[in-house]
Amino acid sequence: MKGQRIGYVRVSSFDQNPDRQLEQAQVDKVFTDKASGKDTQRPELDALLTFVREGDTVVVHSMDRLARNLDDLRRLVQRLTKRGVRIEFVKECLTFTGEDSPMANLMLSVMGAFAEFERALIRERQREGIALAKQRGAYRGRKKSLSPDMVIELRQRADAGEQKAKLAREFGISRETLYQYLRLDQ
Repeated sequence: MKGQRIGYVRVSSFDQNPDRQLEQAQVDKVFTDKASGKDTQRPELDALLTFVREGDTVVVHSMDRLARNLDDLRRLVQRLTKRGVRIEFVKECLTFTGEDSPMANLMLSVMGAFAEFERALIRERQREGIALAKQRGAYRGRKKSLSPDMVIELRQRADAGEQKAKLAREFGISRETLYQYLRLDQ
């Protein structure tokens, strides 16, 4: 019996286009996560792992889309192939079946290590860029969650005794952010 071809797509943010990752691949069903690569909460990956059956093929654009790091990549590939599921990585042109040669396992480790290294380099360049921008006075950080008028309203309502957890939910901020706004200019 021929299994299904199941696609897995992960984009880091909600404004990224997930369609481009598997646009050339023929798949029967696609699971799409919108989460950072470092995120351990990937509900669609969990759903995919529950859904796939022996004989199925999981198609992923690239190794870094599937796993957070090299250990996670090896663990996921091994978990799937032990169940009789093939894994295809489109960008790397690699397929794993569980009956892989030592060379295939080496390629998995090497390519996974390169993906992990590339991610670390990107983070390092980002930190360096922020540091240089701060030196020039050009970096202002993340945009504030609340406008000045909203902060005034938040403080008034908190001073009136409203529950802080309720206020945080209503204003769409975390409780920690709420407390930071309440501490400002005091």
